[in-house]
Amino acid sequence: MNFGVVIVGDEILSGKRQDKHLSKVIELLGVRGLALGWARYVGDDRAGITGVLRDAFASGDAVFSCGGIGATPDDHTRQCAAAALGVPLALHPRAKELIQERMRDTAREQNLPYEPDRPDNLHRLNMGVFPAGAEIIPNPYNKIPGFSVRDVHFVPGFPVMAHPMIEWLLDTRYAPLHGTQSRREHSVIVTGSMEATLTPLMEAIEADFPGVKVFSLPSVDHPTLGRHIELGVKGEAAATEAAFRALKNGLAALGVAIRSELVR
Repeated sequence: MNFGVVIVGDEILSGKRQDKHLSKVIELLGVRGLALGWARYVGDDRAGITGVLRDAFASGDAVFSCGGIGATPDDHTRQCAAAALGVPLALHPRAKELIQERMRDTAREQNLPYEPDRPDNLHRLNMGVFPAGAEIIPNPYNKIPGFSVRDVHFVPGFPVMAHPMIEWLLDTRYAPLHGTQSRREHSVIVTGSMEATLTPLMEAIEADFPGVKVFSLPSVDHPTLGRHIELGVKGEAAATEAAFRALKNGLAALGVAIRSELVR
């Protein structure tokens, strides 16, 4: 199973807010021996979100969708998820209970009476309106839940809420997968060569070691190394070790100078 992330919000695309989800999801997966397969960003546009979510549901991947599940006019993710699935929206009974618990807590903290029928409190229940058949994702920060439909999981845009919710999913639903996607990456810094010269060697390594990816990261203006290429291999640990030895042997045969080696 691959893992993907969808990040929703005009504020990310405009630069008003910096995305904190992508790097954190990569980190949360990595410490569990898992890896991110893909990521997509989409603004607050219903057609765009619906299309991205339709792809997510069809992918068969485990997907974390961050943002847009509130109840303000610019929050569209709940509605788009239902549209992508072709199912109606409905108030989830357990979500209703959790939202009402939160409203009681807030009233108590502010020393105010709890008024469940007040218009603003009734509006808050919209945060528990999910596609039919959805399951609850608990929110340890303020009890307002996210939801899952199959392997696509919807959490708020706030990192303080979203990241513990994603951790919970990884450590419950996907615990059996921990360690199954462990990857190793080995690379070298080479100077005095060009990618075109190295391409036949790269192609040969990928052909000889199925499942290993070769990568080339050229730099033209590094402050200390100057013009150079980071050339490496990544994949399952044992295969990567052998591929890296073959890569270094191939570079030696070409007379390419190696400045340093990196292991990640």
